[in-house]
Amino acid sequence: MRGKTVAILESRLGRQFAELIAKHGGRPLHAPALAEVPDLDRGVIARLVADLEAHPPRVAIFQTGVGTKALFEATDALGLTDRLLAVFARTLVAVRGPKPTGVLRGRGVRMDFSAQDPFTTAEVLAMLAQTPVAGERVVVQRYGVTNVELEEALQARGARVIEIPTYRWSLPADTQPMIGLIDTIEQRGVDAVAFTNAAQVYNLFELATTLGRADALHSGLNSTLVASVGPVCSDALKKFGVTVGLEASPPKLGPLISALEQALS
Repeated sequence: MRGKTVAILESRLGRQFAELIAKHGGRPLHAPALAEVPDLDRGVIARLVADLEAHPPRVAIFQTGVGTKALFEATDALGLTDRLLAVFARTLVAVRGPKPTGVLRGRGVRMDFSAQDPFTTAEVLAMLAQTPVAGERVVVQRYGVTNVELEEALQARGARVIEIPTYRWSLPADTQPMIGLIDTIEQRGVDAVAFTNAAQVYNLFELATTLGRADALHSGLNSTLVASVGPVCSDALKKFGVTVGLEASPPKLGPLISALEQALS
């Protein structure tokens, strides 16, 4: 990357992402744009377990490791984990990727379906394509936002979707790094901006709108290289009229770094 400045908005893996950019010769500018806020009501979870016992679901879909872990931590505190595990023993269990797989394996849960790499919603739908769900209940462990594409596709097949909220995405408590990034983008001080989550796009423009600087942000982004981790992130950028300069394929951090290095070298 030869000394080029790359802005990153990743939160959870921000440090690792910054280190990878530096390892490839770039200068990372880190402005985390997401905060994971707990969104788990133990009373709701207790009622959910009782409801699932009375009306067992056909399928349970686990999308993230952190959300799956939070669910079991809540049932541990409520003394309901054994009852929830008994429900899952009678349910087809589907996992989106290796992180929820690890949590479920640690709890002794049998897994019937595993999405293929790169673990996007398309792969989740593909792994369930031959499973009848019309008139059936399907439990979906939510991540930071509702997976609208997944839920609408399941509902179109006649499923009744039951969402389990565990955490939600929000703006960070400290938005100064994001404001500094907006300043730098407006001043054309970066060579690339890398987005690794669609919610980063929405949060950045939400903050810019609050500051009355959305138009300037839009102009600044369209004057630099905008890198997207994948199609969902790219769609969010396009909604704000931002031109996507490159998109990782498959949608993962490694291919994104490789694409950035090729584009900036």
